[in-house]
Amino acid sequence: MSTRREESQDRAIVRIAAHLPDLIVYGDFSPERPSVDYFDGVLMFVDISGFTAMTEKFSTAMYMDRGAEQLVEILNHYISAIVEKVLIFGGDILKFAGDALLALWKVERRQLKNIITVVIKCSLEIHGLFETQESEEGLDVRVKIGLAAGHITMLVFGDETRNFFLVIGQAVDDVRLAQNMAQMNDVILSPNCWQLCDRSMIEIERIPDQRAVKVNFLKPPSTFNFDEFFTKCMTFMDYYPSGDHKNLLRLACMLESDPELELSLQKYVMESILKQIDDKQLRGYLSELRPVTIVFVNLMFKDQDKAEVIGSAIQDACVHINSVLRVSRGQINKVFMFDKGCSFLCVFGFPGEKAPDEVTHALESAMDIFDFCSQVHKIHTVSIGVASGIVFCGIVGHSVRHEYTVIGQKVNIAARMMMYYPGTVTCDSVTYNGSNLPAYFFKELPKKVMKGVADPGPVYQCLGLNEKVMFGMAYLICNRNEGYPLLGRDKEIKYFMCRMKEFLVSNCSRVLMYEGLSGYGKSQILMEIEYLAQGENHRTIAIALTKISFHQNFYTIQIFMASVLGLDTCKHYKERQTNLQNKVKTLLDEKFHCLLNDIFHVRFPISREVSKMTTFRKQKQLEALFMKILEQTVKEERIIFIIDEGQFVDAASWSFMEKLIRTIPIFIIMSLSPFVDIPCAAASAIMKNRNTTYVTLGAVQPKDIRNKVCLDLDVRGIPKELDTYLVEGSCGIPFYCEELLKNLDHHRVLIFQPMEVEEKTNMTWNNLFSKPTEELNIFTLGNEEGNEEVCNLASGVILKNLSPPASLKEISLVQLDSMSLSHQMLVRCAAIIGLTFTTELLFEVLPCWNMKMMIKALATLVESNIFDCFRNGKELRMALRQNAASFEVNYRSLSLQPSEGLAHGEEEELRELESEVIECHIIRFCRPMMQKTAYELWLKDQKKAMHLKCARFLEENAHRCDHCRSGDFIPCHHFTVDIRLNTLDLDTIKKMAKSRGFTSKTYFIPRVDDITTKTISCIPQLYFFFLKFFHFYLFILRGRERARTCRVCFNMGQMVLAKKMLRKALKLLHRIFPYNLISLFLQTHVEKNRHFYYLSQQAQESAPPGKRRLAQLYRQTACFSLLWQIYSLNYFFHYKYYGHLAAMMEVNTALETQDDFQIIKAYLNYSLHHQLAGYQGVWYKYEIMAMEQIFNLPLKGEGIEIVSYVADKLGYTKLLMGHLDLAIDLGSRAQKMWALLRNPNRQYMVLCWLSKCLFLKNRNKQLIQVLGWLWDLSISEEHIFSKAFFYFVCLDLMLYSGFVYKTFEECLEFIYQNEDNRILKFQSGILLGLYSSIAIWYARLQEWDNFHIFSSRAKNLVPRRTPTALYYEGISRYMEGQVLYLQKQIEGQSENAQDSGVELLKNLESLVTQNTTGPVFYPRLYHLMAYVCILMGDGQNCDLFLNTALRLSETQGNVLEKCWLNMSKEWWYSDSEFMDDQWLQTVSNLPSWEKIVSGKVNMQDIQKNKFLMRVNILDNPF
Repeated sequence: MSTRREESQDRAIVRIAAHLPDLIVYGDFSPERPSVDYFDGVLMFVDISGFTAMTEKFSTAMYMDRGAEQLVEILNHYISAIVEKVLIFGGDILKFAGDALLALWKVERRQLKNIITVVIKCSLEIHGLFETQESEEGLDVRVKIGLAAGHITMLVFGDETRNFFLVIGQAVDDVRLAQNMAQMNDVILSPNCWQLCDRSMIEIERIPDQRAVKVNFLKPPSTFNFDEFFTKCMTFMDYYPSGDHKNLLRLACMLESDPELELSLQKYVMESILKQIDDKQLRGYLSELRPVTIVFVNLMFKDQDKAEVIGSAIQDACVHINSVLRVSRGQINKVFMFDKGCSFLCVFGFPGEKAPDEVTHALESAMDIFDFCSQVHKIHTVSIGVASGIVFCGIVGHSVRHEYTVIGQKVNIAARMMMYYPGTVTCDSVTYNGSNLPAYFFKELPKKVMKGVADPGPVYQCLGLNEKVMFGMAYLICNRNEGYPLLGRDKEIKYFMCRMKEFLVSNCSRVLMYEGLSGYGKSQILMEIEYLAQGENHRTIAIALTKISFHQNFYTIQIFMASVLGLDTCKHYKERQTNLQNKVKTLLDEKFHCLLNDIFHVRFPISREVSKMTTFRKQKQLEALFMKILEQTVKEERIIFIIDEGQFVDAASWSFMEKLIRTIPIFIIMSLSPFVDIPCAAASAIMKNRNTTYVTLGAVQPKDIRNKVCLDLDVRGIPKELDTYLVEGSCGIPFYCEELLKNLDHHRVLIFQPMEVEEKTNMTWNNLFSKPTEELNIFTLGNEEGNEEVCNLASGVILKNLSPPASLKEISLVQLDSMSLSHQMLVRCAAIIGLTFTTELLFEVLPCWNMKMMIKALATLVESNIFDCFRNGKELRMALRQNAASFEVNYRSLSLQPSEGLAHGEEEELRELESEVIECHIIRFCRPMMQKTAYELWLKDQKKAMHLKCARFLEENAHRCDHCRSGDFIPCHHFTVDIRLNTLDLDTIKKMAKSRGFTSKTYFIPRVDDITTKTISCIPQLYFFFLKFFHFYLFILRGRERARTCRVCFNMGQMVLAKKMLRKALKLLHRIFPYNLISLFLQTHVEKNRHFYYLSQQAQESAPPGKRRLAQLYRQTACFSLLWQIYSLNYFFHYKYYGHLAAMMEVNTALETQDDFQIIKAYLNYSLHHQLAGYQGVWYKYEIMAMEQIFNLPLKGEGIEIVSYVADKLGYTKLLMGHLDLAIDLGSRAQKMWALLRNPNRQYMVLCWLSKCLFLKNRNKQLIQVLGWLWDLSISEEHIFSKAFFYFVCLDLMLYSGFVYKTFEECLEFIYQNEDNRILKFQSGILLGLYSSIAIWYARLQEWDNFHIFSSRAKNLVPRRTPTALYYEGISRYMEGQVLYLQKQIEGQSENAQDSGVELLKNLESLVTQNTTGPVFYPRLYHLMAYVCILMGDGQNCDLFLNTALRLSETQGNVLEKCWLNMSKEWWYSDSEFMDDQWLQTVSNLPSWEKIVSGKVNMQDIQKNKFLMRVNILDNPF
């Protein structure tokens, strides 16, 4: 039986019937419209409070996870309970009016008495539902109920596409009045209902001065059996379920298929609902918080009591309203009939029906409806309220009886404006601002206190189109701010300046057209142009058009000529008439003056000649007159005519302008949006004219968006997170940026604080990447000196999860609704994955698609600028770095191309796009707002299912790296997550959560976002996706994520923060690191004992740790490894003990894992720690232990990788310690092994430090070979760090080796192009080295301005101290630059030169004494210390440092430094004079590597191409 019921409910006719009352489903109506039916019955009107406030709360929510599904669940939780009660008691739900409903019990008149008792019982039980229920979401739900009984009339009306019905009569008016009298939890009986009921059964309470009464309770006699009474009453109800169907709530659930009935019922349901009837997910799909425009139309009748009389009036009005709305994609949602007339609730912007210029269409439709209905016989007053904003649009009710309705504050505002401002068309301020109609179309009305609306804001009356246009209204108002520059539009202004110059020096017309979508800042460009165009001997006329202008014949030229003739300033028609007579008396016969009457609204007498003219001849006569006037005017002054919104120029004005530019010299500048339809012939001719420049506007560049934000907020800097959010979200469109800022301000996300000195800034994880953008030094907006502010974000705000602003969401919805349903589905599925996705993942989540369908759809959407496609990550990164710039379009050249085969050409272009999509691996949304909007359309459960689908796909494909083919893609993944995603379900997750002690009430699955963007390599990006995925359920991951954060801080040089985060991470991982010396020594003692235990045979025989424990141990070793390196950086004596303890704890933790790889890593780290600290005995022991561990491994699989790692790590260690020959040997072996293992990430690291070894050994041939491998690797892997290191070595070759491999210009160009790269900023040591090398180059050339530029950039990176060879390589270069600058200060006899020298020597000495500075850097540092000493006249220490450097170079085999030291020693103590241009001459003679290889240059000769540090110890400046 239940199966049969499910099958019946799945039928289309049943799903349609669920939207309609039994009165319609089982009705037998005449096909005539209108048709009238009469019957008796009882009406119940239920008003539910609280939903409007809740809808407003949800619609203004900050985050996207507060969607319509929560709202519809709460709404239907309450409303369905009411509906169920009504149906159980035999009622028929006639209409849902937002958060109210009207129910009917249709019976014969003699049964009214008993049925009223049943309805009262139902009403009291409805109240009882809400007395016991707890409120949800802070919602206090209460109901008010009114009851009425008597004669009821039903009116059916409509046209061939839609039918509507109304119940009218005294009973309908009574039930509304009764409900209005009710307080919360009251049941009010209308006077007639009280007369007809069984008074002996009801306890009532009289209402003062009213005939209606309030029901307190039922008081049946003791012998009364309500169940028997109810059963008897229901026998009089025609369609109450009984017999086999007695368990059904509604008989219509069992309707059999009937095509004729189905077709009849479809006319009562909205078209957008019918489209989704077959989709079985109707209720969810159409329920959303959506920006719409509400148009409430109220008709008051002269004689409202007679249905026959008002029926024809309602029919005529309905047919016209429906026809008007159909044109503009609006729909009638509801029709009501109460004491205040007949009301039509019309909505623009339902799902699938969103259109551009929605608000304008709504106002135009409202004026059309008002004008028509005002003329309909029997309609006394027409009132219309229009309001725009976010409302709930969705299915409300019960599964067996529901309707599509709208609920929200904007619905209430429209209804209240309609009632409180009768006889007018009114709108709210949002509609007024968004209408794109001239201000003179509106009139602000006095405010009124409206019931249920706290603050509606300004209310405007829409006046419609006024024939007597005021000339001053259409001019472009220039609000240019002197302190607010036009950012990012230099190229566009340059176009104007060039054309302006051509126009002024020639006798030809010029036309400059800027085309761009709404929001690109076209009006701002024209304002700037109007300002720049001011000058002597030329006159500027600027106007702004609106959509209405297009429908007014000759309007653009009318406004233009009014300004030329000086009529725009005239206050009265007589003044205009006098001016015209003076201007045209020599050009036009007086009898033709009346031709000017209509166009300039004057009153010249109409002559006989003019009265006989045709309209066409009058137009030609006017055009000839205007041409004469302009010819005369341009002889005195040049005219520049500026038109904003040029797409609204009418056809007659286009035609006149086309003749104008061919006849007289005039400069026309206009902005326009892309034409919706093909432009008229005259417009096309202007676009193709040889003197027309047509510029398509591009987006504003990221740096300009950043500067715009700083200017708009009047701050000196914004957080990096906010910068990224606005740059990405705005896509370079100024309007988008402004709307995003308004949205942030509305939600109070932005916090303004005084700007602090950088050194005093309290560095935290949240502001680590949030350094202010570059300061705008030229333009300031009122910040007093010393009181400058920066903008920060409120704590806890997640910008990427913010809901998009309603204005931007509306733009995206317009685009979505213009697509086919299949394309909409593709876009929505892509939105689940994220901003960027791969075609493989998209195909995985698309339901029932084949690859051909997907590729074709993607190609169409790429062509429509919904998506961009990229072949690889490099293309994507380049596209994100810079927005598309403006460009010139030559329509003349395009028009000369053959037009035959155009359709074939379009098909060919689409096929090419399909091929491109197939080749491209990566797809990205062009606009992030589209992705967010489409994402919000999904229901919560659907999102969960889709996210799991994505996660399963990623998990299945993520374990192996495509490059290195190493084991798990995610390190230790299987140890951490003990179930696989493809067997994952929510119950399993919840059980896991419970077992781990989590009690989170919410289930959160993050969106897959940008995971698939980059080429997959051995970095744990996907690992983080799974970290977030199990955030609430797997405790161990909390420690792992904290540890990852520490690594970021460490690499960024934020050591204090990194140390703090590491301690927190260890605490989460159940390890405590000591905070004071007492606990330090105690812990050291404990760890020593543990160490001896683990090294003993007993520990090796113990059982291995479990999976969860193993995952903890892996993260602990990583934390300890970072911690000992951080402590090694500090000068305080006791920090070495902390460092030693951290290193020992790393070894002990690794030994506990019993994992060979972890143990070997820890041994090598422990050895390195002791070598850097100078403990000669211990380090060798642990190197030997690491070797012994390797010998026990099988040389296959993981064993080979471990051997490669050991060779790599040992080679790096030997480089740091200055054992160059051994380092080269180990590095060469490690490089070959990583290449064979296809692990490019390890290979490039080996090549980097191997190249430095070869560089110091002067093995140039091997070095060039290694650099070649490094370059090839950087190209094939698109690895920016490898390329940066390559250029770093190239600079070293020029500075120290005496030959050129890559030119200085090429190196410099690379730095300029990539200095903002995030990876290079992250690994700041490489940028420090590059900047410092460039600074040294300029210092040697005595180009001190350039030196300071790069030296200051390097100085900003110096505080980011990291214990890596790369950092110390960079810092030694930086110090060399400072030494050269000291020489310049001494030479210039600077006052603070001696202080600088002392400070510099102190810094160099501290670098040498640091534990983390490898001995390999000592020769260079001692060399620089020697130079500082000789500059300051300290010959004794100079000798000491010089000899120390020579000794170390000899010991290490550092040939490069040894050669340079010998030359310096010889030079400093010789009598030779230094020439100022010596290095310049050396640079000009530096040979290329090709010349050396070919034998044209002797290898020995290049050793002499070294920079000689200039010094004269005989003249001591101190």
